[in-house]
Amino acid sequence: MPVRHRVGILARYLWRREGGYGELLVIAIPLVLSTSSWTIQRFVDRMFLTWYSQEAIAAVLPAGILSFSLLSVFLGTAAYVGTFVAQYHGAGQKEQVGAVIWQGMYIALLGGIFHLMLIPFSQMIFDLIGHAQELRCHEVPYFRILRWSAFASIACSSMGGFYSGRGRTWPILWVNVSATVVNTICNYVLIFGKCGFPRMGVSGAALGTVISQYVSLAVYVVLLSQREHNKTYRTMRSRSFRPALFLRLLRFGLPNGLQFFIDIAGITVFTLLIGRLGKIPAAATAIAFNINMLAFMPMIGIGIGVSVTVGKYQGMGRPHLSARSVWSGFTICILYMSSMAAAYIFLPWVFIAPFATHADPRTFGPVRDLTTRLLQFVALYSVFDTLNIIFASGLKGAGDTLFVMIMVGIVSVVSLIIPSFIFLLLLGWGIYTAWLILTVYVTILGFAFLARFLRGSWRAMKVIEERPPSLPATLPPSPGPELDP
Repeated sequence: MPVRHRVGILARYLWRREGGYGELLVIAIPLVLSTSSWTIQRFVDRMFLTWYSQEAIAAVLPAGILSFSLLSVFLGTAAYVGTFVAQYHGAGQKEQVGAVIWQGMYIALLGGIFHLMLIPFSQMIFDLIGHAQELRCHEVPYFRILRWSAFASIACSSMGGFYSGRGRTWPILWVNVSATVVNTICNYVLIFGKCGFPRMGVSGAALGTVISQYVSLAVYVVLLSQREHNKTYRTMRSRSFRPALFLRLLRFGLPNGLQFFIDIAGITVFTLLIGRLGKIPAAATAIAFNINMLAFMPMIGIGIGVSVTVGKYQGMGRPHLSARSVWSGFTICILYMSSMAAAYIFLPWVFIAPFATHADPRTFGPVRDLTTRLLQFVALYSVFDTLNIIFASGLKGAGDTLFVMIMVGIVSVVSLIIPSFIFLLLLGWGIYTAWLILTVYVTILGFAFLARFLRGSWRAMKVIEERPPSLPATLPPSPGPELDP
């Protein structure tokens, strides 16, 4: 048989087999596009604010990351609903799906109340951080307005788990595309004062985000209210608070949320310290991070696909297929990230050009030059971030969330937060030292998750309870085909 035919047969086998590239990409491609739409939202926001003023873009990154870090505990906990749904679906316990979604909604309610309680303390928080007044006057209103989006963001994370956990991910894409369109229109109108609205700057950007989040929530409520979903999965019939299931979601989901918080908190400390180096380092870091999101968020989509596939096979009791899914995801991501890293090094102007379009050439020149150099650090650590995202996603899909949380906490404190304080705050070293510290942090974390995955203790894990003996082995089939929007 010719070599070409053998290669073709092998490629078809790798694509079609369980846990192979085909199965993973069918789930992950809508998630990649969905996370990319979220990236486009952030990218357009930052681009508009760069056009608005250098102070605005320099202020929005630390304020936005601080906002997201405080949201992340609730967001990560509610997002773990998707893993429960995947394992329930894999185990054939469809009647439990609606109940766990609603436990996530109760987490959203708690998160929304907590964030509204932070509003009176917004000014005090940024006074303690100690940025220059020209940044604080933008940071405080941006942070304060974003608090109103907390409930909707967390609730969407829980409701999205209904689709991601079952591998039906296209509705998530359409919800996020709708939010992106709404966010882009609102931000343009509100930031620059178009269509008769006042010129609101960063406050307009924050208000646009709030509006888009509630649009997403409204769409999810309509989708989950469909009769077929309610009949098969009890999406609206299982609204009651169930203490045992709620505590089980907290047991596995809270470490996921805390890991999310610790990871973001480390980056928050990093960006806040860079904010003390001046407007140019802060603006260049904001742009470099924003460009990095173009590569990072699609990898998050693959990572969610890995978690869902692992969750399904763990629910079915087939951990060898879980492992195969993880390696499929790693292969896809390492090829993608290597290509992006090369583009960051050899074509940085392609990524920077949108920010420069309407910026003041006199003030943007130093920011552009520094951003070009920072993208070389992004290119280096992005490759190692593949290990971080994919293998952590595999571990979390199985239920190994406690290890992921502890490891992120240790590595974040030891290799990111403490070195940043020492070298940036105490010794006064510059921006390149800061980005070298960040690169080391990402690399160490990636290899830690790889080692844990290879050890294999996750293979015996599950997050769902065993089916009660009183229930039948399978539910009666619902009449007619299962419909998904």
